[in-house]
Amino acid sequence: MSITRRLFVSGLAVTAVLPTVRAARAQDKGLIAIITPSHDNPFFKAEAVGAEARAQELGYETIVLVHDDDPNKQSEMFDTAIARGASAIILDNAGADATVAPVQRAKDAGIPSFLIDREIKESGIAVSQIVSNNYQGAQLGAEEFVSLMGEEGPYVELLGREADTNAGIRSAGYHDIIDQFPDLEMVAQQSANWSQTEGYEKMETILQANPGIKGVICGNDTMAMGAWAALEAAGRTEVIVVGFDGSNDVRDSILNGGIKATVLQPAYRQAQLAVEQADQYLETGSTGQPEKQLMDCVLITPENAGDLETFALSS
Repeated sequence: MSITRRLFVSGLAVTAVLPTVRAARAQDKGLIAIITPSHDNPFFKAEAVGAEARAQELGYETIVLVHDDDPNKQSEMFDTAIARGASAIILDNAGADATVAPVQRAKDAGIPSFLIDREIKESGIAVSQIVSNNYQGAQLGAEEFVSLMGEEGPYVELLGREADTNAGIRSAGYHDIIDQFPDLEMVAQQSANWSQTEGYEKMETILQANPGIKGVICGNDTMAMGAWAALEAAGRTEVIVVGFDGSNDVRDSILNGGIKATVLQPAYRQAQLAVEQADQYLETGSTGQPEKQLMDCVLITPENAGDLETFALSS
């Protein structure tokens, strides 16, 4: 038996027939729509996988959609979820401002939204906004970066997508620590838009203009991987690189003596928690939690990197 799902690929609606989990049919609790940025980023893929697995365990059908950080595509996906009569929406959004209207539209249609990873500008329209404590995590990463740098030397910061609230929060957390050390000099600060390709290109250009850099601190692991690849290509593997997210790729780099550290935000568990709160809300009318919820981050170094798997620590 199968269900027909309406998906969007490159902005076009296409129909895909996907297998139905038996538990979903047995309990028939409705449909949960899971909407995230591109699964090319393993962090967002982990969110989708975690949310879908937990929703199906709890007896829901699922539809997984990708907005590619495009607010227009995200709006279309909300329309799809509303048209399908979804019971709830799990969302990692495409912009703090642009997301307010579609979440309100879903609420008006009687569909509650449960946000993960990124907040929106308004309170009271989403039921939950469960995000990593990006400021706390950035401070952990910055403290390790300062220590690895020996509290001195020229460094570079690669920023995330500037429209993303998390990019600003992480940068602020970094600088509230790093700026206390006057011998650490930021010689370049550029956005690489969370992209590995852009991280490589920006690092290549920055390195040409600033050959004496000693360190690079990045707003996420994907950019850190791009920066590290550029540094390797230039024979500059002594440069200290620190990321943020806790991806398996960076874990492996850390264990192989490449990137020095990252900060884990528990994407998989965060997505599952959102589904659990959606289930409780649909059953009881309340999550029992405030709308805004923070999950603390964990510093990942060679000492604990071996315990990291798919944005979760095994011990």
